[in-house]
Amino acid sequence: MQRLMLLGDEAIAQGAIDAGLSGIYAYPGTPSTEINEYIHSSKEAKEKGIVSCWAVNEKTAMEGALGTSYTGKRAMAAMKHVGLNVAADPFMNSAITGANGGLIIVSADDPSMHSSQNEQDSRYYGKFALIPVLEPSNQQEAYDMTFYGFEISEKFNVPVLMRITTRLAHSRAAVQTREKRKQNELSLPSNLRQYVLLPGIARKHYKGLLANQVLFEEASETSGYNKYIDGPDKSMGIITCGLGYNYLMENYPDGKCPFPVVKISQYPLPAKMIQKLVDATEKILVVEDGYPIVEEQVKGLLSIGIHVKGRLDGTIPRDGELNPNILATALGLPNTVGQPIPQLVVGRPPSFCAGCSHIDSYNALNEALEGYGAGRVFADIGCYTLAALPPFQTINSCVDMGASITMAKGAANAGLTPAVAVIGDSTFTHSGMTGLLDAIISKSPITVLILDNSTTGMTGGQPSAALGRIKDICLGLGVEEEHLHILKPLKKNHEENTAIIKKELAYQGVSVIVPTRECIQTLSRRMRNKFKEA
Repeated sequence: MQRLMLLGDEAIAQGAIDAGLSGIYAYPGTPSTEINEYIHSSKEAKEKGIVSCWAVNEKTAMEGALGTSYTGKRAMAAMKHVGLNVAADPFMNSAITGANGGLIIVSADDPSMHSSQNEQDSRYYGKFALIPVLEPSNQQEAYDMTFYGFEISEKFNVPVLMRITTRLAHSRAAVQTREKRKQNELSLPSNLRQYVLLPGIARKHYKGLLANQVLFEEASETSGYNKYIDGPDKSMGIITCGLGYNYLMENYPDGKCPFPVVKISQYPLPAKMIQKLVDATEKILVVEDGYPIVEEQVKGLLSIGIHVKGRLDGTIPRDGELNPNILATALGLPNTVGQPIPQLVVGRPPSFCAGCSHIDSYNALNEALEGYGAGRVFADIGCYTLAALPPFQTINSCVDMGASITMAKGAANAGLTPAVAVIGDSTFTHSGMTGLLDAIISKSPITVLILDNSTTGMTGGQPSAALGRIKDICLGLGVEEEHLHILKPLKKNHEENTAIIKKELAYQGVSVIVPTRECIQTLSRRMRNKFKEA
């Protein structure tokens, strides 16, 4: 046992290793990426034979983890909050199949949308699936709760959702490790039809899940992670959720909050604990980072006249990330926001890296589109989304993984031609292949640019499942070979590349253009490592 300085993500990863993890499956997405990165690079994990897999998307990650759990071994799936949308089908159904070996799904939410399309709160998914949800309030709890999550998963034979937010995922603190646990032995379910969700079987499992709700509630009431902390000032009671407890205590450096507090880090809600708080106080302040899910539940749970304050009544802003200053204002304490940032520190908009292959690809595309008019380029999730900004101002959409191709198809079918889809290599194998097949079947007049930089660049250069496969995938899906082009996006090839794009824009069918050049960052890293090895 030792003390380690760990990010919240790393604390979960180390906790999983120490708790007897056998396999983790993930798709990179900020702020969850470092969980699998840590295990993937861990010498200890390698020595223990822990499988660390970057999946093609979050759905396949969830299914891989579920398959490991089927064998009786402990498994984890890790993703960001919008990735849970992609994994929703197996995630929801895993609550019905149940778990054999311990199964934890980590969803890292991103309040304030630091690197995301929305602020959705994964706790709703846990409530939707009717499974226990854990929400650590600090790095030590993130580590300890990983042990605990596997334990209750195996106790109740149900998957467990662990929800964290950006600030916990990417801040660092000292973590005390625990005695390490061996991995489970291979042990198949006693009922070999447990995972066969034919309606007759699923109905029986669902009744069992509903019957277990009272057990989940009892576990929350007795959990060491949910606490009633008394205080002398009964004019207000405070309910804190996850990291919100840390924000509250930052306003009281002596560690003495004058108000009674219910600290919640395990769901479903501990109703008796909350009722005790209500009975002892005049009004309630709910402190949660994300949607007002607890505030809504508390109002419904109480059905009495006590005033409940929080995000719904504007005491805490309805959107954006929670922080100690926001909470200070809600508590009536001085707001300690610092002085304005001096003008000498000027914000700089994000831009492509110097030497990025996407620059040459967009320069060619912009020139090829001259004369057609603006508003016809549909893009996707990745570094290349930066082309929405000056000086390119090329793209007109960025909705979700894979949407570029299907949105272009829909627009073209409605009469917008030419319609262009721009998608990255990793995003293409994540969610773009099915959209391309749709377009091929419909013979939609779209031009698809698959910008292949040979990596998952936006999240730090993880392996791309598309590496060396894009041409074969496209031909296999039915792209006509004469309308499939592999280009080298370089300035010296600009005229040739522009001419090819122009030609395919005029084609009344599906054409695919694949500008291929390695990400400048991974190339630089590879060359540095090569130099060190030499």
